This record gives sequence, structure tokens and C-alpha cells, in this order.
Amino acid sequence: MTNALGTRAVRGSLWLGVVNLVSKSSQMLVTLVLAALLTEGQLGAVALAVALVNLGQVVQSIGVYDVIGRTEGDPRRTAGTVLTLSVGAGLVLAVALVAAAGPLTALLGTPDAAGLVRLAALGLPFSAAGGVQMGLMHRKLDFRRRLLPDGGGAVLGAALTVVLAVGGAGPVSLVLGLVGTAVAQPLLGMLVRGGVRPCWDTAAAREVLRWVAVVGPAAVVAALLVNLDYLAVGHGLGPAAVGVYSLAYRLAWVPYIMVAVVLGAVAFPVFTRLRREGRPLAGAVTRFTRAVLVVTGGLYLALAVLADRVVLLGARWAGATGPLVLLSGYGVAICLLQIWYQAVKATGHVRRYLALETTHLVLLATGLVLLTHAGIEAVAAAQLAAAWLVVPLAWRVLSSTGVAPGMGELAGMSARVTLACAAGAVPAVALRPVFPGSLAGALAEAAVVAAGYAGATALLQRTALRELRRGGLR
Repeated sequence: MTNALGTRAVRGSLWLGVVNLVSKSSQMLVTLVLAALLTEGQLGAVALAVALVNLGQVVQSIGVYDVIGRTEGDPRRTAGTVLTLSVGAGLVLAVALVAAAGPLTALLGTPDAAGLVRLAALGLPFSAAGGVQMGLMHRKLDFRRRLLPDGGGAVLGAALTVVLAVGGAGPVSLVLGLVGTAVAQPLLGMLVRGGVRPCWDTAAAREVLRWVAVVGPAAVVAALLVNLDYLAVGHGLGPAAVGVYSLAYRLAWVPYIMVAVVLGAVAFPVFTRLRREGRPLAGAVTRFTRAVLVVTGGLYLALAVLADRVVLLGARWAGATGPLVLLSGYGVAICLLQIWYQAVKATGHVRRYLALETTHLVLLATGLVLLTHAGIEAVAAAQLAAAWLVVPLAWRVLSSTGVAPGMGELAGMSARVTLACAAGAVPAVALRPVFPGSLAGALAEAAVVAAGYAGATALLQRTALRELRRGGLR
């Protein structure tokens, strides 16, 4: 990358990191509050309702926001056309979910969640409008403007949820908060001049539909990968099991959202711009890969070491400990895949991206069919195995396009991250007997893990850290 593009990429990563820190910290607060106030069954009903609506959000967008970032036509007319298509799809899906909520939730063993699904579906058209705004901001690497609509919307939704939950509203508090976030996001986006006018451009629509023909199914497959385990646990083990599993999954999801999604959102426009300008991608892919491994490695180490501290939220959540350890390993794999998939899409090999996602889904579905009856820890193991089986396949696809990190380079990255993890985990485990079983003890243990990992990383990753200080995603 040129110095200018590298600097914009780093600044974009930092701004998007701030946005995600605000929005995801809000979500983490909501998760902890709900875990303290709701029963396992209530949290399970909410998780299933959110999973169904998340699938609706993906279907309404079906990957079209990427077109805004990669089009060589007028980006604003493309964005207006995407807005028309996406909001229209959101309205149709909202009506369909409201109508089908009863049968769907009955099939999944949680008929009490039907009202939650109907309420949550009302936010679909608004989240579609917000997504188009974000797509245009991403094209320009202008992540600073996301702070108000994305971060502000999340804070408003979280505040609404917490107030309602503390007031005794129960599961509906989260759904109302999600709808509030969806409505606030496009409205706040207009305040920072991120608004998009709906329009229709036939050429842009053709480009969108060509992209959707391949990336759309891949987006649906990706959504199934995130939500299929919830649906399987709900159908096979009941809402209480979903509640315990969802707590572990939500915690394991945080580093992915806060780091991998941030870097992936910056990586795609960087990769596509390099490709448009005829410059090589391999160096940029290697640097983004190193960044995601270094940062998420430490976060997932802390989650795995502190997994048994989940009982601080209540003894009823003790069953989340084993799944959380396994899902921490799963999280590292999907963070790595997030970066590599952006490279695969940016090089134009969207059919290979679809093939990888479909392979992942088949592996996961097979594991769930075989293992769900054995409990939520077995479900987490199925997620772990499926994700890591796809990693070498994704590397082969990248290698065939000439943009993969070299095998020696990748092995070196992995070895250094593993050593840093050992430097954080060993003293924390050795000192475990002196840490009290309280919040203060958990914080002290986390500090030991963080100090060990950060110190070892500073010694082992000096080149990577020096690159980052210089704008090293170039």
C-alpha cells in the first residue's frame, strides 16, 4: 500500500475500533444485566428470537453493501439503488416474520418467543437503511462518522434495555432495545451527513443483482453458521439450554466483533482499492492476518482462562464454562477466516467464497446432528472443529490466487502468538489459588493474563508493532 492508503487504513481501524468499543461495550453490559436478571429459559427465548431476526437482516442485505465499496460507477447512485432494494426487502421480511412467528417458534420448542420475534421484526427496514449508510462510509474509509449512528444508536438501545430490564420488563426489554437501536441508527446517520436518498439506476441494479447472485447465498450461509447452533440447541435441548449456551457464545463473540469485524471492514475497501490500482495484495493480507491473530489471541486467552468466573453472574450459569473455553478456540478461527474471506471477495473469487462458507455450514450441520443430543459442550466442540477444518481450505484458496501469507510466515505468527499465550496463561493458572472467588479476584487474574501476554508480545512481535506504529497495514 502507499503511505497515504496505509495511514487511512490505520486511522480507519482506530476509528472503527472506537465505534465498536462503544457499541459492543453497550451490548456486553446488556448481556451481563440480562444474565443477572433473567432465567436461563427467558434468556434462551430472547436468543432464539434475535437469531431469527438476525437471519432476516442478512437476507434483506444479502451482501449488497459490499457493492457500494467495490463499484466503479457512481457510488451515491449505487447506494440509493441499494437502499431501495434493501429497505423493500426488509419490509417484505418483516411482514413474513410477523406472520410466521408462531409456527417458527413452536418448531424450535419456544412458542413463548413468538411475540418477541414479531416485535423484533419491526426493526428490519430501519437496519437496512443504516446498513446502506455504513456501506458508503466504508468505501471512503470514513469510519469516524460511524461513531454517532453506530455507537450512539447502540448506547441508546442498551440504555433502553437496561432501564426496562431493571424495571421488571423481562425478555421484551432486549427486543425493544434492539428495535430502538435499529430506528436510531439511520436517523443519527443523517445528522452526520451520512444520509442516502432512495433512487433507481438500472445499471447499478444489474451490478447489484450480479453480485447478489453469488454473494447473497454466501451471506445467508454465513448467517446460518452464526445461528444454526442456537436453533439446534433450542429444538433438541430446550430454551434453558439455549440460555446457558447463548451466554457463552455472546461472550466468545465479543473479540470477533470488536477486532476481526473492525479489521475486516477496513481490509475489504483497502484490498479492493489495491486491486483496482493493479497493486499486489499479498503484503496487505499478511499484515492484516498478523494483526488479527495478535490482538484476538490475547482476548481469547483471557476468556478461556477466566471462563469459570462466569459463575459470578449466578451459579445457574456454571454450565457455560466448558462451552466458553471451546468457543474461545472457535473464535480465533473465525477471526482468521474473516480477514481471509475479505481477500477472497476482493480478488473477485466470490464463488470460491461461497464454496468455503457452504463447506463450513455442511461440516457444522453434520456435527450438530451427531452431537447436539450430548449437550451444549458438544455443540461448542462441533463449532470449534468445523471452523478449524475450514482454515486450511481457505488458505489453499488464497494461495491459488497468489495473495496468501507464506506457510513459513504463518507458522511463525502462530508460534509467537502461542508463546505469548503461554506467558499469560501459566502464571495466571499458577497463581489461581491466591485469587479470591470474587469480582476483585477475577480482575486480578485478568491483569496477570494481560500483563504476561502483552509483555511477551512486545518481545516477540517487535516487527509487527513497529509496522503498526508506522501505519503498518500498508
